[in-house]
Amino acid sequence: MESSVTGGEDSGANISLSVKFSGRTIPITNLSPDSTIKDLKSLLQPLTNVLPRGQKLICKGKLLVDGMTLKESEVANGSRIMLMASQGLHQGDGPILKQAPTRPISRASNATTLGKEKTEVSVDKNRLDRWKATGVIGLRDYNLRAIPDEVWACGTSARVIELSNNAIPVVPAKIGCLSSLQKLFLSANDILDNSINWEALVSLKFLTVLSLDQNHLTTLPPALGLFTSLRQFHVANNKLSSLPNEIGLLTKLEVLKVNNNRISTMPTCIGDCIGLIEVDVSSNLLSELPETFGNLHNLKSLCLSNNGLKSLPSTLFKNCLQLTTLDLHNTEITMDVLRQTEGWESFDERRRLKHQKQLDFRVVNSGAFDEGADKS
Repeated sequence: MESSVTGGEDSGANISLSVKFSGRTIPITNLSPDSTIKDLKSLLQPLTNVLPRGQKLICKGKLLVDGMTLKESEVANGSRIMLMASQGLHQGDGPILKQAPTRPISRASNATTLGKEKTEVSVDKNRLDRWKATGVIGLRDYNLRAIPDEVWACGTSARVIELSNNAIPVVPAKIGCLSSLQKLFLSANDILDNSINWEALVSLKFLTVLSLDQNHLTTLPPALGLFTSLRQFHVANNKLSSLPNEIGLLTKLEVLKVNNNRISTMPTCIGDCIGLIEVDVSSNLLSELPETFGNLHNLKSLCLSNNGLKSLPSTLFKNCLQLTTLDLHNTEITMDVLRQTEGWESFDERRRLKHQKQLDFRVVNSGAFDEGADKS
């Protein structure tokens, strides 16, 4: 994999070197001798998922200093460098290790093993009448390989369906017959991109909660924008690299949880989701947020931990006057950056007032900001 950093005036031939990290060797080529150690760390961030301030680079037994150039550090062509990562200072799901999976092993991944240990639990036929009477269908942890036919028999009586922690691979067109459905939970199954009948799903005009956490989704369709009644959307622990622009059409959306994916950019139209109260984009690959986050005037909680962020949208504190919870653990954002952001003082005061009224174990006391911003 080739990477390059533009240096100043050419003071010699470009440098190629190798970085040893967690049992693998990362080749870096075409570096100028005038490139700094900090430049090198920035190159290594997307290749290792380790944030620059969590990297310790060692060459010939000597710790390399950020502000020094490769030439000053006596890093020559063909040099071998060792990278040591500080625990916790990473983006996404963690450091990219040798032959590591792209995501943590999920419960759904063990469905085959579970199937060998026990047979699928059959649905109690007597429950059908109860489901119709209550409108609530509870089938969590039933080791199901498909949605039972009894569910479709509930028709317009069904309001809530809990199907999490099974091994269901397909969401069929029949889901559209449940026209009164309000909440659908499908977390921790075996659902792929092409195994959801989105046309049928978006026909559910009363759907307010959709949970697809911990499946195998790599993309979301433009049809997402047709869920005009949706208030909560949970799609954490998948393999998403982006969100569709049509998400901006979800003006009633209040909770968006897309943490633990591979998202590198957030669409600017996120600012059109004016109903958002809680957003969790932690453990992704974000290096910046769009300025339109400042349009989310109802936002109260924003979780950004384990991303490569170095700054916040300039209008976030100034415009989001309901914001009281901000998680910045394991990002590149420092207290100096926060203090220079307009509206910081007002936010800090709101945060202090909130934690004076309730016990929050993430903040030991209300005296100092401790949502993960580096003090240096």
